[in-house]
Amino acid sequence: MKAVGYYEPLSITEANALIDVELPEPVAGERDLIVEVRAVSVNPVDTKIRKSRKAEGGVPVVLGWDAAGVVRSVGAKVTLFKPGDRVWYAGSLVRPGTNAELHAVDERIVGRMPTSLDFAAAAALPLTALTAWELLFDRLQIEQTQPGGPAAQTLLIVGAAGGVGSIMIQLARKLTALNVVATASRQETQQWVTELGAQHVIDHTRPLAEEMKRIGVGHAQYVASLTHTDRHFEQIVEALAPQGRLGLIDDPEAIDVRLLKRKSVSLHWELMYTRSLFDTPDVIRQHEVLCKVADMVDAGALRSTVGENFGTINAENLRRAHQLLESQRAQGKIVLEGFGK
Repeated sequence: MKAVGYYEPLSITEANALIDVELPEPVAGERDLIVEVRAVSVNPVDTKIRKSRKAEGGVPVVLGWDAAGVVRSVGAKVTLFKPGDRVWYAGSLVRPGTNAELHAVDERIVGRMPTSLDFAAAAALPLTALTAWELLFDRLQIEQTQPGGPAAQTLLIVGAAGGVGSIMIQLARKLTALNVVATASRQETQQWVTELGAQHVIDHTRPLAEEMKRIGVGHAQYVASLTHTDRHFEQIVEALAPQGRLGLIDDPEAIDVRLLKRKSVSLHWELMYTRSLFDTPDVIRQHEVLCKVADMVDAGALRSTVGENFGTINAENLRRAHQLLESQRAQGKIVLEGFGK
């Protein structure tokens, strides 16, 4: 089967950073689906793994942790899906990735694909939707309530124009009564987050606490810091309300958590892969969340967050996608579809 992989961690400007390869077809485990991959999206985790993981045993590393496709076959103990079903999912860090024609994945982390989206639009959502959902409702433990009426509490999303922020804005607006404040620094990204539903937009190149005061909000009871947490940390602490909650998804170089003590602020990490990495007893929750998100998409409550479609899934196009992500100027998600058949 066709796939895209690499052998050595290289700069994305190197021709061999990602290459087209031929690999054996995967074999299904008892609870696995074998999925014909129709579309993928590219996430920051792809670039992080590419820079750090080496190939072992002469087998190239295949990246990719988002996919939409069609079930070709199922393992002996699969109960949730059957061949021919359209599915979407974000995969597992400890298994080969989705940048391949066929992919093996545990059914418990797979959801039904929205019927209202094509494969490319669907591939933009699984990883970011799971991350945003888990951060909001599992980590920060924000209550799901019917929106409407004056918002009593505020959610500040730092770095809101990226993939996770783009879906988090929508989930927060549709499933909570929070006042959503998004940060974005460029005119096009400010317009993007406004279109997605943010009630206020502030500029994260300026002091966040001052920006919050400028819009008349004051403090946020919840902060979701999605990028450059170390750069913004002191301002985040200042912008947080006493006894607030701070959630992170990035990898800050160093933050002084002692700054949280005076306000009794709690710190929450979110890694979407924790459930699949440790096969936690509630791993099937990712199947449930993806199916709920699919229902919301089909009901018109959520929209896909595709920023750009880079065309066919091949090494050249994936290198371009990695370069854009590493420039930190991506808006929404980068998707690719098909293997040139």
